[in-house]
Amino acid sequence: MRLTIRLAALFCLASALGFAENWSGVLVDSKCYAAEERNVNPSDTEIWVDRDRGFELRYCHPKAHTKSFAIVQENGISLKLDSAGDAKAAEIVRTSHQKQDLFVAVTGEEDRNTVLVRSISKIR
Repeated sequence: MRLTIRLAALFCLASALGFAENWSGVLVDSKCYAAEERNVNPSDTEIWVDRDRGFELRYCHPKAHTKSFAIVQENGISLKLDSAGDAKAAEIVRTSHQKQDLFVAVTGEEDRNTVLVRSISKIR
């Protein structure tokens, strides 16, 4: 009986670890980037045609005082980081002193466009 309970517990823990996902993209100030994404002409029918995503990424480059972060993937989809991820991202920004796009790899679980971050590391 004890062996069965231990095996069941082991399977539960192993399956929980299997739900981790990986993302990579550019680290941005999430509030700035969300504001830029909302900044569109309401009469525009072709929203994505008139966008300069490169400008948005440069404009929303995280600074030392940034508190909330997001990653913008290559396909343009952004994912916010949870509070633990924000703290880890702030450490990366503080130590990198990088003025260009800051590419990161994130591991965690997604919950409603927010990543529950397990780890985050600078790629370039």
